[in-house]
Amino acid sequence: MAAMRTKLHIGIVGAGNIVKQRHLPALLSMPNVEIVAVSNSTYASSERFCKEFLPHATPLKNWAELVSLPDLDIIWIGTHPNMHAPISISALEAGRHVFCQARMAMNLQEAEEMLAASQKRPHLVTALCPAPHGMRGGRLVQRLLADSFIGRPTQIRLRSFSSAYLDPNTPAHWRQKIEINGLNVLTLGIYIEVLQHWLGPIRSVEARTKIVHRYRGHYEVKSPDIVNVLVEFANGIEGVLEFSGVAPFPPGDQIEIYGDQGLIRYDISSDRITVGRLGDERPEEMPIPPDLVTEWTVEHDFIRAVCDPTAPRPRPSFKEGVEYMRVVSAVHESALIGKRVEIPLH
Repeated sequence: MAAMRTKLHIGIVGAGNIVKQRHLPALLSMPNVEIVAVSNSTYASSERFCKEFLPHATPLKNWAELVSLPDLDIIWIGTHPNMHAPISISALEAGRHVFCQARMAMNLQEAEEMLAASQKRPHLVTALCPAPHGMRGGRLVQRLLADSFIGRPTQIRLRSFSSAYLDPNTPAHWRQKIEINGLNVLTLGIYIEVLQHWLGPIRSVEARTKIVHRYRGHYEVKSPDIVNVLVEFANGIEGVLEFSGVAPFPPGDQIEIYGDQGLIRYDISSDRITVGRLGDERPEEMPIPPDLVTEWTVEHDFIRAVCDPTAPRPRPSFKEGVEYMRVVSAVHESALIGKRVEIPLH
């Protein structure tokens, strides 16, 4: 950061809805940051964004031009996954701190290249946007597991169903386009991130996938509409993960963790946690204690880490991103070969 400046200078690459609705309000509320440049998908859209939200920022026609601007401290990436690796690596090489929207990259190789670039420059702060799923009550789940509230955890079941792709007449969404979203199918990567944070690393997967609507207009869909995965964690927990984008009247996403002495059930849409132990008449809701509630402070956490080298590094880190991309890659491989795939533990 330039010696005479009192504010961190941020350049935004990719100014879509997630940036507008979630990141921008928080960044604008901080007096020690200034967004000085924006590069969106086109120069016209960059110009519109600046005119509406950031009249003092400079719109630019491409991300490479933005990254090379002098006196930039942070590159804030809000693009689709196909651009995450090239922008992140270029930004790190230019000496910028990097905040990158999830999912981390198109595939494991790109994710590993991003991690390697960050490890060469450990003084730069890097982070991925965390999954909000289960964020509010996640620490309570971890506390219950640490305290053996349900005894020894033995198995989990996760269900994440949506009707987003049920209508075959709708055009393919960008998340269904493998050339844009890579191997990141449905909410698989999101929940792998969450589950490994709660339960530790996954060591093997066995997956089946299905494309229900192969063609949307003239576009051939190659990203599955349904994914079912058997997982085994390093600690021996077995799991069944079910994902769908073509489910009529889908129920809310839910994670169930079973132990030899009880159950933890997390309703993701409502952040409602229900627990039961052997001897209880039925499972009951357990309120999240205020001291265990985790609110969304992602943007503030990142800026604090940039300003203060002694502050905790924000999570998930690029290393944690590689860990969930490793599982996503294994799921893809397993579905292709029709066999269980072992995941080396690092």
